[in-house]
Amino acid sequence: MRYVKVQYGEGELWGVLQEDKVRLLTEPPFSELCYEGTVLPLEECRLVAPCEATKIVCVGKNYYDHIEEMRSMFDASHNPERPTLFLKAPNALNVPEGTVHAPDFVGRLDYEGELGVVIKRRAKNVSEADALDYVLGYTCLNDITARDIQKGDGQWARGKNMDGFAPLGPVVTDEVDPAHLDIMTRLNGAVVQHSNTELLITSVRKIIAFITASMTLEPGDVIATGTPAGVGPMVPGDVVEVEIGGIGVLRNHIV
Repeated sequence: MRYVKVQYGEGELWGVLQEDKVRLLTEPPFSELCYEGTVLPLEECRLVAPCEATKIVCVGKNYYDHIEEMRSMFDASHNPERPTLFLKAPNALNVPEGTVHAPDFVGRLDYEGELGVVIKRRAKNVSEADALDYVLGYTCLNDITARDIQKGDGQWARGKNMDGFAPLGPVVTDEVDPAHLDIMTRLNGAVVQHSNTELLITSVRKIIAFITASMTLEPGDVIATGTPAGVGPMVPGDVVEVEIGGIGVLRNHIV
């Protein structure tokens, strides 16, 4: 299935995407599908971030080439089998085609294209074998970062969590294999990141098991699986696109 979330009336509704039509649902598609009855042309829909996130759990340093370019270490034990986690809050969520505006005190604003994972049911102490049973689907995510703030603060909370710093979408789908997805980021049409989830240090299954050993994931929560090499700065007027094979293109505008 391919799911989207749209503005509808004064609220937001989930829908099932079928070619160029959206069949609206009355409830999030976390268990059974309850159709509302309305069918809308996709071109007339304003898409929003397809999640119900209480939190966005992010994996840092999950591609070897990105670690090298950031001149970083895995963690205190130098053990690549233990992911480095950080959180983004719901205020950071942004919509497909949405604008991103950093506060004036930000000196460098970076893109980070990533595979996003949307959870469909409460997950705690999940095994690797069962991990994908808890996934609604996969989507595109841009882990936008105020790089100078991140560096200056010495930790990641402020530099990662400014308003609109987590564009997500446009589609969530369970029709792809998260272990074999081509991922690309373009800045003003030029390819700046190009990799494949085959190169993830910690797989999606292992990430879910690792996270849920420590914290409960709720339906609609999001996991950001990490970015490959090629991160770099954006300035007002730029257009950034994250494209993942079989999912779609997430486009945002820097203002």
